[in-house]
Amino acid sequence: MAERIILPGVGAFGTCISQLRASGLIPALEKAVLVERKPLLGICVGMQLLADRGLEDGVHDGLGWISGEVRALQPEGLRIPHVGWNDVQASGLPGPLSWLQGEQAFYFTHSYQFVPAAASVIAAVCDYGGPVVAAVQRANIFATQFHPEKSQQMGLRILEEFLRWSP
Repeated sequence: MAERIILPGVGAFGTCISQLRASGLIPALEKAVLVERKPLLGICVGMQLLADRGLEDGVHDGLGWISGEVRALQPEGLRIPHVGWNDVQASGLPGPLSWLQGEQAFYFTHSYQFVPAAASVIAAVCDYGGPVVAAVQRANIFATQFHPEKSQQMGLRILEEFLRWSP
């Protein structure tokens, strides 16, 4: 049995959540994450799926594990999708980002953003024509909009910290 879970994601919210539902894995994920409290790392769309709903190509129900909504990025004068390196500032929550001092660059590629209902779950932000949530955290759930696996040394550090994390 897995000790930790990674929920990756590449693609559109609706397609990802529908494929996850079709796989039949959601009850097992809910048991592992919500009941057994195993640490979960969501990456990119994997973070977005944690929301109540996503508004990409229609309205789609998400997992609802962290209340909020996934909406289109609308940065004035900047390109969509947001692709490339951007500086991330941690909020100070204890957890996989607690080591991050000041700003560090991580690699992003997304057109939609997770807007949590509660600011208390925001673990990090970046600026892309305004504040964009770069990471969320609640109990044993930690998720990033950026791709740690594409973020070189800083990304490796996130993965190492997630593996050490004991929420």
